[in-house]
Amino acid sequence: MNVLVVDDDFMVAKLHSRYVAATEGFRVVGVAHSGSEALRAAERLRPDLVLLDIYLPDMDGLTVLRELRAAEERDATRASVDALFITAARDAGVVRAALRAGALHYLIKPFNQAALQEQLRHVAALRSRFDRLGEARQEDVDQIFGTRPPGSRELPKGLAPHTAELVERVLREHPGDLSATECAELGSLSRVSARRYLEYFVETGRVEVTLRYGGTGRPERRYRLV
Repeated sequence: MNVLVVDDDFMVAKLHSRYVAATEGFRVVGVAHSGSEALRAAERLRPDLVLLDIYLPDMDGLTVLRELRAAEERDATRASVDALFITAARDAGVVRAALRAGALHYLIKPFNQAALQEQLRHVAALRSRFDRLGEARQEDVDQIFGTRPPGSRELPKGLAPHTAELVERVLREHPGDLSATECAELGSLSRVSARRYLEYFVETGRVEVTLRYGGTGRPERRYRLV
């Protein structure tokens, strides 16, 4: 996914770019330090995602996003760009305005690399879900419009955060798909425990499951991070 990083602070923009580059499936295609520069870069580069600061020297980030949306309305062939606000602005009115302008999320500075990467993966999961959807079911809509990424939701009773993180790490470190048995062996868990976490991730949209049919018996369920 191509990303445009917009921040008036050169060092902060460089740091955020490094975070993006370290996230699988994402690459920085441009960096801008003002609103007008961001609009020109978006027109030229057509990124999939913009990391957008509120405080810019010539116009605020909300105006930038509104201008991007207006450009999309004028040109029906122009693909819609997603936006994540990354800013020190804490005013609730600004957060509400960002939501109304069409931002997918809003990260308040300072934050660590893991926080940004979680949001990037959430964006990728949303885009993948939309690409696969023909007709949306209510559960699809509920997951898409959730206020938090699937991985950050409160776990059901009986599931532990550290074990959930372990199972997710096993999936991430082993590309392709895994069975519950393979996941259990790699994470030093019982098969029953691994299966519970894997099925929870399926329910919340973090993991997709496919069936592998053998000669006899029930098909094997294979799990892969979205």
